[in-house]
Amino acid sequence: MKTENLFLKTYKRYNVVFVKGDGKYLYDDKGNKYLDFFSGLSVCNLGYKDKKLVDTLIQQAKFLWHCSNLFYSFPQQKLAELLIKKTFPAKVFFSNSGAEANECAIKLVRKYGSGTGRYEIITFENSFHGRTIATLTATGQKKVQQGFSPLLKGFKYAKYNDIDSVKKLVTKNTIAIMLEPVQGEGGIIPAQQSFLEKIRELCDEKNLILIFDEIQTGFGRTGELFAYQYYKVKPDIITIAKSIANGIPLAATIVDKKYADVFDYGDHGSTFGGNLLACSVAVEVIKKIDNKLLSHVKDVGRYFYDKLIELKNKFKFIKSVRGVGLMLGMELEFPCRHIVEKCLKKGLIINVTQEKVLRFLPPLIIEKSDVNKAIKILENVFKQI
Repeated sequence: MKTENLFLKTYKRYNVVFVKGDGKYLYDDKGNKYLDFFSGLSVCNLGYKDKKLVDTLIQQAKFLWHCSNLFYSFPQQKLAELLIKKTFPAKVFFSNSGAEANECAIKLVRKYGSGTGRYEIITFENSFHGRTIATLTATGQKKVQQGFSPLLKGFKYAKYNDIDSVKKLVTKNTIAIMLEPVQGEGGIIPAQQSFLEKIRELCDEKNLILIFDEIQTGFGRTGELFAYQYYKVKPDIITIAKSIANGIPLAATIVDKKYADVFDYGDHGSTFGGNLLACSVAVEVIKKIDNKLLSHVKDVGRYFYDKLIELKNKFKFIKSVRGVGLMLGMELEFPCRHIVEKCLKKGLIINVTQEKVLRFLPPLIIEKSDVNKAIKILENVFKQI
């Protein structure tokens, strides 16, 4: 399908048109079946066409699709209550995308610091927080910032997993530290346990707000509902999106009660944030991510990791395998978009990030037999190199 005359040049698309999804599979317009190990970029964590989610969406659509945030709604209330119950005492702001959730966090911490002149936020090299001007500036990758100067003032970039580099950047103007517990677009780089613990200690010592961007790690991806629970390090703000409603656009910023009254009426808003269809589905998504499914993610994730290590031992061009739960990466010695294309032709959907890292983000519902199928396809592709 050629659409260059229709869309802005923003996505380098693969030459496939998907028309249907079912469980862990996608189907193209020619009837070909694909095992999905990407989940629409960690969005459809519960796979496709889940009956409960479909029924919930249809049922809510029969009543009301949209209601202005100038009024109350039950789906928003239920979802906010559930998110707070699953995290910590807090208040919630709903938006539509990860970038918006991060924008909300950035605005909130800046307002909190405005009375004392503190506004600087420390983020990290190779991080990714969105493509708006503020979140683009927060993103520690020069390649995505090129051409968009002048960027927003007040961001500094530390080295990930290096606490000394963070401490050197803290000044009287610093108000917050913002990070991904596992860097996704940065190449699947998990935080070290001691690093996150020391970041928390530093924030407590310097009265800094700790923001965890859990847009890619949230909702079971790491084997816990949120990655902060995997590390047992509590942030002050969590930003979430992607898989919260399994593909219906929705995002949220969860703010600890200590900072929950920073915004006043009119300080922030969103026309579509907290859409009733999305909130209704999100409630059911969270209910489905129970202890049984989380244990399943841990089990299958370990199995998948071990199988990727076996491939590493067979092929010298594989530099490393890393990740947590079902958020895994395999770094090669060379750019590997062609590997993704060859796997696609063989019926396996994977992804590449940072040019040389194969990224695996399968639906949480995959089985070990699906891992075996994916590994077999990868191995056959690698043998042809």
